[in-house]
Amino acid sequence: MATAHNNSLEVEIKLAVASVGAARRLLRTKGFRVVKPRVLEANDVFDTPDSRLRNSQSLLRIRRVKRETLLTYKGAPRNGKHKSREELETHADSAETLATILERLGFGRVFRYEKYRTEFQRGRAGVVTLDETPVGCYLELEGPPEWIDRTARLLGFRETDYITASYGRLYLDWCAANGCEPGNMVFGA
Repeated sequence: MATAHNNSLEVEIKLAVASVGAARRLLRTKGFRVVKPRVLEANDVFDTPDSRLRNSQSLLRIRRVKRETLLTYKGAPRNGKHKSREELETHADSAETLATILERLGFGRVFRYEKYRTEFQRGRAGVVTLDETPVGCYLELEGPPEWIDRTARLLGFRETDYITASYGRLYLDWCAANGCEPGNMVFGA
């Protein structure tokens, strides 16, 4: 049975950090506390054979976190210094069943990516996640634009540090910079 999880506008940025340890120390010294401990997220991205979603900068994803499965649709981002776009998400019982349904509808799995995510908060306005990926570590700030800007400054970052690219785009850029043939962004690959 699927249940609605979140139907909203997602507003976020990423910030590159040197290491997990440095990021944790920085967040702790600025008053952030872990609200969701470190967990592996496994993501499968789906698209049509003609890349209709990718070409429109939209995303259709199945995410598995422990025993939880989420189906997510993200619309095309709006222009601006923050990445802002529609996000629709629902829980489901089975990732395999969801994948089969999507395949029957003409979608195929086009990319897999993994990350370890730890969620931090200080107050209630927004969330900071520490994302450990095979291509680097990032802080992701999600919340109202004013909160994002204020929090980025608090953490010692400037607007020129803001990253609005997806993890898929960051992976492709990393492959190009390192002379690697792109595949899936998974640990141990």
